[in-house]
Amino acid sequence: MINIYTQTNGTIRRNDFPHTGQLPPDTVWIDMLSPTQEEEKAVESALHIDAPTREEMQEIEPSSRIYQEADASYLTITVTTKADTPSPESAVVTFIRTPRLLVTKRFAEPQAIKTFISRASRQAAMVNNGDAALTGLLDAVIDRAADILERVGGELDSLSKGIFSARQIKSTGASADLEEVLRRLGRTEDLTSKVQESLLSIGRVVTFLSQTTGEAKVTKDQRTRVKTLYRDAHSLSEHAGFLAHKSNFLLDATLGLINIEQTAIIKIFSVAAVVFLPPTLVASIYGMNFEWIPELHWRFGYFWGLALMVGSAVLPYWFFKRRGWL
Repeated sequence: MINIYTQTNGTIRRNDFPHTGQLPPDTVWIDMLSPTQEEEKAVESALHIDAPTREEMQEIEPSSRIYQEADASYLTITVTTKADTPSPESAVVTFIRTPRLLVTKRFAEPQAIKTFISRASRQAAMVNNGDAALTGLLDAVIDRAADILERVGGELDSLSKGIFSARQIKSTGASADLEEVLRRLGRTEDLTSKVQESLLSIGRVVTFLSQTTGEAKVTKDQRTRVKTLYRDAHSLSEHAGFLAHKSNFLLDATLGLINIEQTAIIKIFSVAAVVFLPPTLVASIYGMNFEWIPELHWRFGYFWGLALMVGSAVLPYWFFKRRGWL
């Protein structure tokens, strides 16, 4: 599907790609969403560009994601999608910056692009040319990344309170609770890493744009926006690193608590084995089938044996308690 956005009389309008291939003169942005080969060829023919294939968009080396051909710049970033679901994903979006307009090629629908389209329909000045559309889209992606990181930070704060709560540790269902904590930590770490990857790719693109802001066609406002995008992407990348470090710390703490709980269970079994070992020894001695046993015909032999078993069980328990091992 191809949508073209034109600015007429201060209003942004969405239109279908013309069958003739003749773009309206006021076109500022062409958005290719999961385009067919025919649709892609039509755009390439109209603008004399060569859009990268889906496989080329997936390549991670910077030279394949950011390059210049003739008078067009090809910029590919990674965007986090489905961040509000249990299974977030990463998608790639390619921006083709031409002197006339901006072209985007994507195979997903990130929330950031939906938000930008909605805002641009109300504030047409945001998309008065292709460069403005590019910086606006990057700004929307960065804003979305900031929202995701804020949610991750709140999630980690909630997990931290639960992990280090005395009630949580001592509760009978601590094992099940800590297992759920591990799953939630895994989801937050996965989401944080995807946002970090997105911010890293945006940082490379913004660095490229900052090197081209000296062009005469780039306005002072555009230069200022690019500098702001760079600062925002850099600061958010550092914040994502802090959240990743905190997530790893909470993961280590959770594993430590699980280890403590398992050690306590093993300790109980060990103490029980030591407590019942002496009575078992006494019972084994008096259970031997020898003909002559001194207490065998003694009137109080049975009670003597019971007393020995109880005493041999109580004394180790008292000794462990006194030493503070229990």
